[in-house]
Amino acid sequence: MSENVANLRYKITSAQTLGAVVRIMKIMASSNISQYENAVRSLDDYYRTVQLGLSACFLQSDALEVSQNSYQHSTPAIGVIIFGSDQGLVGQFNEAMVAFVADTLASFPGEKIVLTVGDRLKALLAETELVAKSDFMLPNSVKAITALVGKVLLEIEIQQEHQQINQVYLFHHRPESNSVYCPTSQQLLPLDSTWRKNLTSIHWPSINLPEVMPKRQRTLSAFVREYLFVSLFRACAESLASENASRLAAMQRAEKNIDELQYELNRAFYRLRQSDIDEELFDVLSGFEALSKPVD
Repeated sequence: MSENVANLRYKITSAQTLGAVVRIMKIMASSNISQYENAVRSLDDYYRTVQLGLSACFLQSDALEVSQNSYQHSTPAIGVIIFGSDQGLVGQFNEAMVAFVADTLASFPGEKIVLTVGDRLKALLAETELVAKSDFMLPNSVKAITALVGKVLLEIEIQQEHQQINQVYLFHHRPESNSVYCPTSQQLLPLDSTWRKNLTSIHWPSINLPEVMPKRQRTLSAFVREYLFVSLFRACAESLASENASRLAAMQRAEKNIDELQYELNRAFYRLRQSDIDEELFDVLSGFEALSKPVD
């Protein structure tokens, strides 16, 4: 009996330790969600400024073109950028993303050149027809996102210079209020006439018409680079926020299971302890009765 009580005490202690770890992970996930969501919100004004700059460039001169030599080639290859996770405890985060990418690209003809951000995507992609050509590690803070975006943009430029891709699609998870996250996609390149038309339809915020200073093509190219940078930065921040939201949800489920387990273990422990005490009392009473009998 005492051995069973000792085992239960060990299990209760282990459950308490695991519960403490889960609570720490919940705190870390909540903190990470806040910093990445704040980063996304802080991009809104800057993104709006970049859009206004592009709109001004197109409104002032319809003759401006968006680096056709860089963004359009005759090759049918499609560049695919996918954001996943490097760490586990995120539920079906990576599986849902790979399934979404495979379903979306199924109707797209031609070769796919895949760039993955997140180590856990590669094994899952091996189960599909998609093969990761390059992979990048996820940043562990908002400050590190800039370096990652620079590496991804450099890889895209290299692929374009070698005329490997003429389209680029971006896939990532986006935080949702009703659900933890949802997968989304965006055509990053080419910057076609539809994209240009949407920009020119943006209302200028003042009565003074904008004017682009000399070297307008260089100004346009700078705004385009910023547009691509902001798009990738936002996608990475939203993906990291979604990953931590998924981890937080997983930790909340784990915490609930641990609490239930501790409750059951404590009940079993106290039952065994009471049974042990009852046996000891019975032995004492039996001994007392034996001693109390008169001697013949």
